[in-house]
Amino acid sequence: MANNQYVNKVIYGGTTLIDITDTTAVVDKVLDGYYFYGASGEKLEGTCTYNADTSDATATGSEILATKTAYVNGNKITGSMTNRGSVSGTISSKDDVYTIPAGYHDGGGSCQLATAQKNLLVAGNIKAGVVLLGVTGDYTGAAISAQSKTVTPTSAGFTVQPDDGYDYLSSVVINPISFVETDNAAGGKTVTIAGS
Repeated sequence: MANNQYVNKVIYGGTTLIDITDTTAVVDKVLDGYYFYGASGEKLEGTCTYNADTSDATATGSEILATKTAYVNGNKITGSMTNRGSVSGTISSKDDVYTIPAGYHDGGGSCQLATAQKNLLVAGNIKAGVVLLGVTGDYTGAAISAQSKTVTPTSAGFTVQPDDGYDYLSSVVINPISFVETDNAAGGKTVTIAGS
C-alpha cells in the first residue's frame, strides 16, 4: 500500500467491517474543532463556525426589535425594542418641541409645521422685506381713512367716534359754547348757556 493512500474500507472473512467510501461530509459542514474521516480515508477537521463564539457580543434586549431573538455572550435573549414604523409629528408654535419616541423607525416618518400655521405664512401677512421661514413678506400696511369732525358741547356730554367707513379721527373741532346775556328785573344780568 502506497504511503499516500488511506484505508477507507476493511473486509475481514468476507464481511465488510469498515466502509467510509460513501462519506459525504465536508470540512465546511462539520463544526470547527471536530474531526472526521473523508471518503478516501483521510482524517479531516471541520471548519464550520455556526456555533459561533458570542462572548464578545454587547447587544441588549432593548437594542433588538421586540419578539426577535439573538445570542449574546452565550445566552439567547429576546428583543424589547418597539417597532415604530413610520412616525410623523407637527409643530404648531415657535416654542413647540417634537419628542422623538424611543424605538425603531423605518425612515419614513417626518416632522413639519402644522397645516394651519403654514397657511398663515404668506407674503401678505409678513412685513415687506422680512423673510420668515423662507417666505419674503410684501405687506406695506393697509390703506386707512381718516375723518375730521366738528362738534358742539352739550350739558349731557357725549363720545366722539369716527363714522362707519373711517378708521380714525384726524381732528375734532369743538365749537365754542354759546350764551346770551339779558338784563333782569333785579338790575343784574341773566346768562343763558346754549346746549341740551
